[in-house]
Amino acid sequence: MKTTTFLTFFALCALSLSSTAQIQQGNVMVGGDLANLRFGLDDSKVVDVELSPKAAWFVRNNLALGAYLNMGIRSSKGLPTAVDYGAGGLGRYYGGADVEVLRHGRIFGELTLGIGGLNVDKNNTNGLEFGVGPGFAYFITPNIGLETLLKYNKVAGFGSAKSQSNINLGFGFQIYLPGRTTANKIKNDAQ
Repeated sequence: MKTTTFLTFFALCALSLSSTAQIQQGNVMVGGDLANLRFGLDDSKVVDVELSPKAAWFVRNNLALGAYLNMGIRSSKGLPTAVDYGAGGLGRYYGGADVEVLRHGRIFGELTLGIGGLNVDKNNTNGLEFGVGPGFAYFITPNIGLETLLKYNKVAGFGSAKSQSNINLGFGFQIYLPGRTTANKIKNDAQ
């Protein structure tokens, strides 16, 4: 009950704030997924939480390229300990204009490619890691976005299992910092 009240209050506060997206060329995005719920699609049927920091630079308006890091461990009574890791490159593209329903929201697609592993008891896979999925960012201020990301991930390579796949539902935030070009433009406009 307390969680529902808190989430409702938080949503109302977020909706009342005015903001604009900082996804122009030259800006930098830093943040990550703080709560990443995973539902296994293979025999292991893993459900766990992990931390996924990300950083990217907007090479064009609405298009960011950067890097990600995944770190996770799960240990629960009756379930084997699971360890997963990953590191590589990411690409993100934000859809055209603000979403009509939520004035300061943007839909985006994320693609990741790197090296990773998912090791659950006797089901171990290490090698190439690939992920793709849609997400939604709501900008509570001009420089902070709350996000949710539904993503399909697959690890293929070597180990006792040749590949493992899962669907992640991530919740997190990103901080959008102005790049040098944007900062200089603001400085010149202020003079």
